[in-house]
Amino acid sequence: MLLACVLTQFYYWFHYFGPFARRPAEAPADAPGPDDHAPVSIVVCARNELENLRRLLPLLLRQDYPGPFEVVLIDDRSRDDTQQYAQQLGQYYAERFRLVTVKSTPDGFAPKKYALTLGIKAARHPRLLFTDADCIPATNQWLRLMQRGFGGPGAGAGSAADLVLGFSAYAEAPGLLNRLIRYETLLTAAQYLSFAWRGRPYMGVGRNLAYTRATFAATKGFASHIRRLSGDDDLLVQDAVAQGRRAAVVADAPAHTLSVPAATWAAWWAQKRRHLSAGSRYRAADRGRIGAFVLANTLLYVLTVALAFSPELWVTLAVVWVLRTLALIRVYGLLGRRLGQPLPLVWLPLLDVLYFAQYVTISLSLLFKRPLRWK
Repeated sequence: MLLACVLTQFYYWFHYFGPFARRPAEAPADAPGPDDHAPVSIVVCARNELENLRRLLPLLLRQDYPGPFEVVLIDDRSRDDTQQYAQQLGQYYAERFRLVTVKSTPDGFAPKKYALTLGIKAARHPRLLFTDADCIPATNQWLRLMQRGFGGPGAGAGSAADLVLGFSAYAEAPGLLNRLIRYETLLTAAQYLSFAWRGRPYMGVGRNLAYTRATFAATKGFASHIRRLSGDDDLLVQDAVAQGRRAAVVADAPAHTLSVPAATWAAWWAQKRRHLSAGSRYRAADRGRIGAFVLANTLLYVLTVALAFSPELWVTLAVVWVLRTLALIRVYGLLGRRLGQPLPLVWLPLLDVLYFAQYVTISLSLLFKRPLRWK
């Protein structure tokens, strides 16, 4: 069983993660790309995020993009001065900035999904690019590079893809929590980006995600999960793929967004519970693929502890663990460099233990559900 767990991990590492990390570099921003002048709407939903918006919105409005684009800000029941700030921006960027104000949420609707629906309806352009208020684009080429994903590799005019999956990194800071957050982000991205790259898309992250208005219409918006507080990104991708929509990956560093990570363990715990709560709605094949990876890693640690009580197996255990650790450091180190989330290599084995311990613990905690709230 121990060897089966290791071989399963090797399959994911050397069939999905490693080849994805070694894939050819994406075209730079100054290279001509398909539909470089296609109109795009950038959509941001925020509630009481004034300070974050002061940092984010100017960066969005000054994106280096040759075609027409707009920024649609959805003010979801804010009690701070978001409204006044947005009105000031509207005076300076009358043709490029739009404000959608949500005064209340109807009963039975997840607040963020309701707000996003109103923003999408108000957007002028057929291609929609999403990020969160607490993010910033890594470069002023973010919009140009993300929207290129719609053209697909080697495509001419027209959309070869209906969704574009991007990567959102977390800023580096001192401490174990920050390293664990960045490791978790790296491992999650390794799964959803490499699976999509292999033709098996199953999720995206709302901090860096794009799709067409036609895709939103095909899924009937968020109708299948409108009551669930989470899933405005990954469950929409699930519904879109079920409708036969095609996904592309744009994951090189200039197309990233950057977020400030949770500062406390409690805040991170609440965030991860919200994210994992949507997993029960994934398609069976996706749950099986993700579950096999998590189970193989988790069971490896359980079996190692059990077999450690058998001295005659210590040499075998040592050989297995040396090979496994070297492979882990090689693949995850490569992924970290490619995705701009490098972590000290000596930390990777410890972070892997902590990651799967928290994954199992949070998953078990979801059995005792408490209300999840859009802040």
